[in-house]
Amino acid sequence: MKNTIKLIAAGAVLAGAGASFASGSHAGGHGHGTEAIGKPGVAAKVTRTVQIDMTDNMRFTPDTLTVRRGETVRFVVKNSGKIKHEFNLGTEKDLKEHYELMKKFPEMEHDEPNIASVEPGQTGEVIWQFTKAGTVNFACLHPGHFDAGMKGTVKVGAK
Repeated sequence: MKNTIKLIAAGAVLAGAGASFASGSHAGGHGHGTEAIGKPGVAAKVTRTVQIDMTDNMRFTPDTLTVRRGETVRFVVKNSGKIKHEFNLGTEKDLKEHYELMKKFPEMEHDEPNIASVEPGQTGEVIWQFTKAGTVNFACLHPGHFDAGMKGTVKVGAK
């Protein structure tokens, strides 16, 4: 009987945790590995602003950018579509892992410096400092969008 009560209590705790996670909060600090792609930028240090358009044809315009290592960029992302989109900077591996999670919890909300979730007709912003040379990816991770090709790259060159 004691073991049954313990199992029921453990199940209730896990169910509550799953429900609260699924209901929406997705604040930072859970290991997306953003240090691999840089760090949140400081508005006063922005050296360039890049306008990015997101559309319901599941594309970003532009979808390829080049920046210098150390540069702080303000991404102004406009959703010209009729459905919600997001601009999410990350490594290819992290984006794919996060996409799988988004397929399970499609109503997940984000509060992270590398992500702008944007309602139709609205504009969002990400300020990011690119601290390492290489390739940084970006994508919309709403279910179906990533698979449809809604992704792009930032090529980070030398200083």
